[in-house]
Amino acid sequence: MKKIYVNEDRCLGCHLCEYYCAFAHSGKIDMVKAFSGDSKPQPRLTIEEGDSINFAVSCRHCETPLCVKSCITGAMQKDEDGRVFVDESRCVGCYTCILVCPYGSVIPGKEKAIKKCDLCIESGKPACAENCPNLAIVYEERG
Repeated sequence: MKKIYVNEDRCLGCHLCEYYCAFAHSGKIDMVKAFSGDSKPQPRLTIEEGDSINFAVSCRHCETPLCVKSCITGAMQKDEDGRVFVDESRCVGCYTCILVCPYGSVIPGKEKAIKKCDLCIESGKPACAENCPNLAIVYEERG
């Protein structure tokens, strides 16, 4: 299965991945309109910045995802391709998945449901990887 990988030595901490991720999930076709107004879209990954290293924190779509095992409503699911996703209509906002994720990649949503990387499955390639100017984020299959 293809996954998102981060080359920390290439990440500049520009946060463009966060903007493109939020835009990809905004439902808008114009980026300016997506970020104007009161209801701004939320990215599903975050950038961790340090003195000498920056990197994107994104869902790792684990083989045995603790978030799926701990979800009391079945909102967290894993499909046959190995992609871990959330059915937002079933999420009650208990945040158990946030507590058990060892990578810190499940985040509270602005509404009740949590947010996490879904690999932008609708568009075929994650927006963060497609738009990273330094190729710090890649979407590939590794052995």
